[in-house]
Parts: sequence; structure tokens; C-alpha cells
Amino acid sequence: MVNPLKYNEVELRIRYGETDQMGVVYHGNYAQYFEIGRTEWLRSLGATYKQMENDGIMLPVISLSVNYKKSVRYDDLIKVKTSLKKLPTASIEFDYIILNEAGEIVTTGNTVLAFIDINRNRPTRCPKYILDKLQN
Repeated sequence: MVNPLKYNEVELRIRYGETDQMGVVYHGNYAQYFEIGRTEWLRSLGATYKQMENDGIMLPVISLSVNYKKSVRYDDLIKVKTSLKKLPTASIEFDYIILNEAGEIVTTGNTVLAFIDINRNRPTRCPKYILDKLQN
């Protein structure tokens, strides 16, 4: 079982430029909210994308799914909850729940990212320093 501490939350305020003419968040922006959640999840482990890139590892998204439940509008405050689905191997999978200020689920999603060796442009295993932190 994945350590229950391998979960993170981040709050975001919806900016005007993220909305369409109706004042509703444009659907494509949810991928960015998930990215913010992942980035902060990694940071909570003491790791960053920059560190992995410096170590020769890229982490591209290979799968993305989004389920829209309710609209989010300009100036709303949302909470992005990011959790690790299982221990990573050559890929890492996250689940997301986005809540509005009332605590209602507005969006759920999932991403799968692959660990890629920058020099060989081939899949590689999750860095040991991340696995070590997850197994503590």
C-alpha cells in the first residue's frame, strides 16, 4: 500500500485569462491545474522536475483523463488534491480531485507519466531517491 502521506493539496484562485466568454474555466486549463498539483506533490517529497532533468530524466505525460462535474468560474478558489495511485516503476500515476470553496467535487482526473532517460530517449526506472522517500 502507498504511504498515505504521499498526498498533497494546493489552493489556486481562478484567473480571468483561464476562463471563456461565459466566465467558466476553459476545459484545457484543468491539465495545468493537475500539473501544479503534481509539481507541488513532488516538492513535498523534496524533489523537483528541475532536479530530475538535471539528473537526466524527463517526465512526459502519456495519459490524461478528466471528468467534469461542475463549472468553476473566474475568481473562484479551488483546491487541487493530488495523490499517488501506486508505487512508481517506469511510470508514475496520479489521481486528482478538484474541489470548490464549498467543498464540492468539481473535477476528477488521472495522469500517467513516463520516466524517460534524456540521453537515450528511452524509458527508465523511477529515480531511487523518489522511491526511497515513498517507502519510508
